[in-house]
Amino acid sequence: MTQAPARRSNPAWKVALAVLSLLISLAVWKEGLENSFSRPSVSSALSSRQQEMALLANPAIPSPLRPLTVGLDPQSSLKDALKEISSVQLSDRQRLLLAGLESSKSKRIPLLDSPVTSVELKPIQKALLDHSLERTDSAYFDWNDNFRVAEDDPLLNQVVCSALGGPDDKCINRRVANKMALRLTLSQGFPVIALILGAGLLLRQCWLFFRGNRDSWPALSPIPLSILDMVLLISGGFVVLGEVVSPAIILPFVTSFTGGLVSPLSDSIKVFIGYCAMTGPPLFILRRQLKSIQNTALPDGGWLQWRLRPWNTALLRAVYGWLMVMPPVLLTGWLMSLFFGDQGGSNPLLQLVLTSRDPVALILLVITTVLLAPLFEELVFRGVLIPVLAKEIGEIWTVFASAFVFALAHLSVSEFPPLFVLGIGLALLRLTSGRLLPCVLMHALWNGITFTNLLLLGG
Repeated sequence: MTQAPARRSNPAWKVALAVLSLLISLAVWKEGLENSFSRPSVSSALSSRQQEMALLANPAIPSPLRPLTVGLDPQSSLKDALKEISSVQLSDRQRLLLAGLESSKSKRIPLLDSPVTSVELKPIQKALLDHSLERTDSAYFDWNDNFRVAEDDPLLNQVVCSALGGPDDKCINRRVANKMALRLTLSQGFPVIALILGAGLLLRQCWLFFRGNRDSWPALSPIPLSILDMVLLISGGFVVLGEVVSPAIILPFVTSFTGGLVSPLSDSIKVFIGYCAMTGPPLFILRRQLKSIQNTALPDGGWLQWRLRPWNTALLRAVYGWLMVMPPVLLTGWLMSLFFGDQGGSNPLLQLVLTSRDPVALILLVITTVLLAPLFEELVFRGVLIPVLAKEIGEIWTVFASAFVFALAHLSVSEFPPLFVLGIGLALLRLTSGRLLPCVLMHALWNGITFTNLLLLGG
């Protein structure tokens, strides 16, 4: 059994540097949280994608299952959602969709008065306007040969075709309907099943806890670093050097390098290189800090308690942790939306994944979100921060403190409460398992399933 090292005295320059880093971090966090209100929310885009997918999938869904999958009237739901968007924010495509969904020709005309900027959409606008003004008869169009609205946009094709009087057998693409039905079932069915399982596991865990059958937590290796060291690591390394200085140095070179590439590939490269650059300073500081205690007796499992083996139990704990944290995270997000509405501020990566179709761009985003982010964030917040905080303020308070810093670091007011709950779940997994690997796997699982769901809803 190793004896805890004596507390080291901190030189004045180190204290001053920590205080300066903390003050700059608070200013960065304050500005980042304020700016999150002006960032668009991906929730509205996700809701719109689900409604569009429901309308496309509707013909392929058996009638008894439609209320549970696509709703009673997916066409009216999509129309109502589009009406809630201000006319200034409506895209040309959304405006044409709304015009096509309007059953009244007189209500279509105001939506079609403004010219569209896309050359591909101009014939669609003209066709709808001519039909609404009764300049031509819908039978004029030959849907098989002469007039296809948008080959790469089956929803717009279906809506406009129906609005112009086309028959269902020509307007509805059965292959697309079957594909959308499958994607919609996966995007909705898997989370529902996981939610039910997670709620059951969570209730069971709460029952065991109140009955006093909770297993004792494994011993936590106390890393001989101080709160001051954590301020330097997170405020100085993660925020000041990682989020402020590194992007200012690296991004101009990345922008010049990706100047000839189109988005989303260029954006994905910037995200990947930017994230790698951001992790450099805090990892360097952590390496120096761990090197300064190399003469201290190393505990069993190392300072960070990775404990890679047995990997199967780590994976099982990660799955259990993900299932149990899912209900409270979703409940928190739902309550935030219910009481405060959509506050915006979603992670820009979500929108990038939702709209990207470039395979190279998606691979870079997968590496960043499913591999690099869990490794780095778990190393800092659960691997180092939790053991240091635990010896200073106790394990229970550490769960909440580490979750608070974890959520705050993502700089989003709307996402703060769900991320705080997720951070609590990850912290509890770290303490109950006595290992860091399950936390990394659970974080990767969370990001990976979110990524997959965005892919299912995109396109």
